[in-house]
Amino acid sequence: MTFALVDCNSFYASCERIFRPDIKKKPVVVLSNNDGCVVALSKEAKQLGIKMCEPWFKIEKSFLRKGGVAFSSNYELYADVSSRVMQTLENLSPKVEVYSIDEAFLDLTGLKDCEKFGHQCRETIDRWVGMPVCVGIGPTKTLAKVANYGAKHYPATNGVVDLTNLKRRKKLMALMPVREVWGVGSRINKRLNSLGIETALELAEIDTKLIKRKFSSVLERTVMELQGYSCIGLEQQPKTKKQIVVSRTFSKKVNDFNSVNEAVSDYASRACEKLRRENQYCKMVSVFMRTNYFRKQDKQYNGFRSYKLFSPTNDTRDILNATRHMTEQLFKENINFIKAGVMLSDFYDEGIYQGDLFRNIDERINSKKLMTTIDKINTSGVGKVTFASQGIKKPWSMRRLLKSPRYLTNWKEIPIVR
Repeated sequence: MTFALVDCNSFYASCERIFRPDIKKKPVVVLSNNDGCVVALSKEAKQLGIKMCEPWFKIEKSFLRKGGVAFSSNYELYADVSSRVMQTLENLSPKVEVYSIDEAFLDLTGLKDCEKFGHQCRETIDRWVGMPVCVGIGPTKTLAKVANYGAKHYPATNGVVDLTNLKRRKKLMALMPVREVWGVGSRINKRLNSLGIETALELAEIDTKLIKRKFSSVLERTVMELQGYSCIGLEQQPKTKKQIVVSRTFSKKVNDFNSVNEAVSDYASRACEKLRRENQYCKMVSVFMRTNYFRKQDKQYNGFRSYKLFSPTNDTRDILNATRHMTEQLFKENINFIKAGVMLSDFYDEGIYQGDLFRNIDERINSKKLMTTIDKINTSGVGKVTFASQGIKKPWSMRRLLKSPRYLTNWKEIPIVR
């Protein structure tokens, strides 16, 4: 077996640079919801000492003074760029596992010159999408991760490292801290350090029976993968989600029922869109809302309600009826709410559940046609169809004052070349 891990470099920041060549060498940071803190940063920003999760208000002035550029999170842009990267990889390899929004595993078994393929992969993605990537290659998925670490941290590799060679593999693992190994978290890292295990090579050379006895079979599997024994196969079909959660922090305190209900309805609508993309139906709907626990002077409240539907559905109208009922139960007067969310669970595949006997077949067909039509309109980039309960002005919606245009998903925001 031979695996390749293709990982986008500073993904969010690189997405912002695709249509902004003027900031290609400048420090770039991407901010969290409501422009709260740094959630992604470029290599140049790291060199300035900026760290993940730093509050934006603390570093804003000094960062901008040094020539840095900041962006609010542009989820529509990031999702579309990710989709284009993954589609490009599927053109290059017959077997692809999309691991995350910016990572994918490829099966290169049988390929003679894997390193050459890695460079071709980088060049193709850069030319077709404009996204810089690093490619790590190894006989197991964990070693492909190790190789990718080397590709990112050592410029002389030109973004590609092939660890199918045992001597090269040991050399890199001897330089790699054990905390960087895939699956080794901070707690496990501390315990391994206490046993004198500081590098990936030291972990690879330890007895697997000892690891299983002192830690777990999961870490034992990691050690075996570092030794070159493939224990984790390629998963081409993504696992079906067990639940879908959509929640946001409000841009300001909200204390009136209409605003809270608008927010919950908006989140419920987004959750339903995700549910239909998964081709699933849900039977359990939950709503939660809370106050800002950092404001000790405010009255604190944390509410949660669930509602079991009569039969599984992915019709937004059915879900909105349920969330309205729960919002009425949860809402409290004279409470400053700061966050709310919707969770869908108890999923069913289409056709394997008992339908509503009081809802005829025509109603179900019309429901599916209506939801399909709405989804097509909403993904066309032309406009958006929403339900009245979602509101129009939405003063509670999260603050994104530095958001870049949705270059790839909105006709009105397509870049103009002069």
